[in-house]
Amino acid sequence: MRWADHHCHLSPDTADEQVAEAREAGVEVLIDVGTDVASSLVAIDMARRFDGVWATAGVHPHDADGGLDGLEDLLGLPEVVAVGECGFDFHYDHSERGAQREVFAAQIAMAHRHDLALVIHTREAWAETFDILRAEGVPERTVMHCFTGGPDEARSCLDLGAHLSFSGIVSFPSAPELREAAALCPSDRYLVETDSPYLAPVPHRGRKNRPALLPAVGAAVADARGVSVDVVAAESWDTTERLYRLAPTS
Repeated sequence: MRWADHHCHLSPDTADEQVAEAREAGVEVLIDVGTDVASSLVAIDMARRFDGVWATAGVHPHDADGGLDGLEDLLGLPEVVAVGECGFDFHYDHSERGAQREVFAAQIAMAHRHDLALVIHTREAWAETFDILRAEGVPERTVMHCFTGGPDEARSCLDLGAHLSFSGIVSFPSAPELREAAALCPSDRYLVETDSPYLAPVPHRGRKNRPALLPAVGAAVADARGVSVDVVAAESWDTTERLYRLAPTS
């Protein structure tokens, strides 16, 4: 089985170890995600260092107050396959909500302008997320990273044309509605991720997450969907290649 971790945050200090361990676990594609201009530059460096690693460039809602200076200059680089992660986070509200909206809208426009995928972070802001996507237009290749909604939110995302990405949360006993969402998602509209170093899946909760644990996320998705793990590996691999327009590795 080959796996694609479409959303992780590599640390330069441990990247060699993490990438090697991921390869041993069958995780052959990693997308290192930027959350501001500085971390996007680090992700681009990771993509240049390792085969099978790509980068995104974006400003997370936590950092929206800092603006977007320098971000668009990164979007034409060959290592960059998406804009984001960007969106709303009303749980922490580290940035003013007006700034979150302005910065999110600008990044949606960048995804349209550069014909790039869009990686969305949304927390406690479903109505606002749907409103801005309807207003700005949903980029053709959009993914709801670390999807945490239930069946209703899943259907709304799918109706807008977005993809759903499932993290280790899908394995948590407290997430039955998330497993319902995973079950109803079309086979060509879901991805899997670790969001490492966060959200380690069962049975690794309480430890630092890493891309090598992606197969455990895939196993939880397979259980929710009532299919074999190799089906989830193949379907999520194909969707990741298509969504990010990655050069085929086979």
